[in-house]
Amino acid sequence: MRNEADRLLGESPVFLQVLEDVSRATTLNKPVLIVGERGTGKEGIASRLHYLSPRWGQEFIKLNCAGIADSLLENELFGHEPGAFTGATKIHQGRFERAHNGTLFLDELANTSLATQEKILRVIEYGEFERVGGNKTITCNVRLVAATNEDLPLLAEQGKFRADLLDRLAFDVVTLPPLRERASDILILAEYFGLNMAKELDRDYFPGFSAKAEAELQAYAWPGNARELKNVVERAVYKSEPESLIDGITLDPFDSPFRPNAHASEKPTGASTQRPAQFPLDLKQHLREQEVEIITAALTKAKHNQRHAAKLLQLTYHQLRGYLRKYDLVSSTELDEFSKDLEEV
Repeated sequence: MRNEADRLLGESPVFLQVLEDVSRATTLNKPVLIVGERGTGKEGIASRLHYLSPRWGQEFIKLNCAGIADSLLENELFGHEPGAFTGATKIHQGRFERAHNGTLFLDELANTSLATQEKILRVIEYGEFERVGGNKTITCNVRLVAATNEDLPLLAEQGKFRADLLDRLAFDVVTLPPLRERASDILILAEYFGLNMAKELDRDYFPGFSAKAEAELQAYAWPGNARELKNVVERAVYKSEPESLIDGITLDPFDSPFRPNAHASEKPTGASTQRPAQFPLDLKQHLREQEVEIITAALTKAKHNQRHAAKLLQLTYHQLRGYLRKYDLVSSTELDEFSKDLEEV
């Protein structure tokens, strides 16, 4: 479980508040829903909920619902009886049955069908189910912890997720902050990942990062969160000299002038990316949309590294930040940091 526990390191106030909320929820048997972007450590939080609870000595069963076809998911969750389908020669215990008296963690719950959600709801409400192909009711005492990176209330409004199941899961919702909102934790995690990678490579010690590398790590937006940071740091350690400070950070391993581009052959060289103007038009609004499109494209090209994006646009860093603020393309936390930067200039 170390890989998931890795992402529970940090000292930022917003992250420590999450850990405090999770610790408070460990004494309950109610369902918990963990919401967060990919790579934020949802499985680590689920593990913490289990191992700090009175159920810590019982089974902690995990299942990624996105990794199993829906036709097989019901069998994985509830098991089957002999003869339920071709090849079913003996009883198969599902995850709910195996997690009896323990905790069941269902990741990517939004990927389940409405029919499967109905059966999960029945287990939450009544603690009972039937195996596939059987008619015997089986009871179980399981604490359910679910996770998603989707907007479940929106899916419920659209009829793609059962509202009654969402109501039960919403007893306690833990929302994990993305790494870009935990700026003070980035170097803590990076040092930890670097130290572990150095050990894996049988190196005597981890020399750390140069000031340039630290600045790059802190300036990047980390859309893949702690998981992406871990990959970037481990790659940097692997490619570095054992006794030298890490100076080179490769944020995009696919960045190459020889990278195949499926769209390159579809567009003639020198073709304009601008949309043709449709008259009559609001010139100010049209120019605003063009600027937002170009700035967004530059940020994407720079992997959300704002200093790199500024260079692509031939702007200063503070000029780019001004545009981001003007067009509301920056988070509230980044705005606060930008204001501090301006005060120091």
